[in-house]
Amino acid sequence: MSDNLKIRRPLDAKRINMNQAHEMAYWTRTLGISELYLRIVVNKVGDSVTAVKKYLGIL
Repeated sequence: MSDNLKIRRPLDAKRINMNQAHEMAYWTRTLGISELYLRIVVNKVGDSVTAVKKYLGIL
C-alpha cells in the first residue's frame, strides 16, 4: 500500500498486510502476539482480521 512512515495504523482495517512493517507492528501490538505467531496464524486462516481474531479466541 503506502511507504509513508508516518502512518501508524492499517490502511484497510479488515485485512492484515503482511508486507508492511508498520502494519505488522500495529497488529502484533494490538493482538498481543509475536510477529512469528501472527505469520503462522495468517498462513492458517488468511489475512482477514475477523478470521485471525476468531482463531485467537478474541471474538
